Amino acid sequence: MRIIAILSIAVTAMGQSPPTATVPGWKLSIEELRKQYSHYGVGRRLKPGVWPNNSRVAVSLSFDVDNATASLARGELGSEVISRGMYGAIDGLPRILNMLDRQSVPASFFIPAVSALLNPEMIPLILSKKRHEIGVHGWIHENLGILSDSAEEFRLLKQAIETLTKAMGKRPAGYRAPSWAMSPFTLRQVREAGFLYDSSLMASDDAYEITIDGKPSGVIELPIERILDDFPYFGAANGSLPSPEQVDQIYRAEFDVAYREGGLYILTMHPHITGHRSRVLWLERLIEYMKSKPGVWFATHEEVARYVKEHSGK
Repeated sequence: MRIIAILSIAVTAMGQSPPTATVPGWKLSIEELRKQYSHYGVGRRLKPGVWPNNSRVAVSLSFDVDNATASLARGELGSEVISRGMYGAIDGLPRILNMLDRQSVPASFFIPAVSALLNPEMIPLILSKKRHEIGVHGWIHENLGILSDSAEEFRLLKQAIETLTKAMGKRPAGYRAPSWAMSPFTLRQVREAGFLYDSSLMASDDAYEITIDGKPSGVIELPIERILDDFPYFGAANGSLPSPEQVDQIYRAEFDVAYREGGLYILTMHPHITGHRSRVLWLERLIEYMKSKPGVWFATHEEVARYVKEHSGK
């Protein structure tokens, strides 16, 4: 029960849900509700019959490199929240990259452009490992559901893409909405920007093609879930509870079922949260547990998206 309570508090604290609809649902017709419900829908299911090298499960680790941008976006300038976020760049990210080197495991890093500009050493460090992917995570971790302005959202997305493209030397293939919160305009802009995939929605455990108002978008969704995110567990109560061992039970159970089902396992973490000593130690043990099973394919989100696009249905 304590974990559930912490999860609820954390989601509320981050303000990750868009504003409440102006018209309550009980005043709408079923057709109006259906339009709202299916604005971002599930199209073709993209679960392949087999993963590369006849693997049984695909594991894709991801890190949202927010650092202090969520606080800066809200104008919260307290020394605690800013310095806690700064930890992600100073100690968290290097420690995580060193651990991934030891395990020879790739990961996807979704970075708000402002985060990259404030700590420009991060992207060269990630790229120097020659196994990781970098994706777009907004301009300053703005909440698009609250912003709800198509022109301003487009301006921020354009800035973010240009900033990361310049730093990386190539255009990012993937997008993850800041706070995982989309506006009614977001996915059309993601599609028009030419992203291969999005990783912000939660309608399935496995990959699928997103539909927009019932029509195929061509954008692949690699779903996330708060059960498999470090912030709800470690980000509340000043980051002190619960212990990594409690969270590990959930993460291993999710992996075990994904392994049995031959599915996709995506874990979302943050360097300023999981980058602390005890949590990197725990994460390395989790990776070792997954590697102890035969037939586990570790891949970046881009590698997963390209594979399911080509092989699903075969």
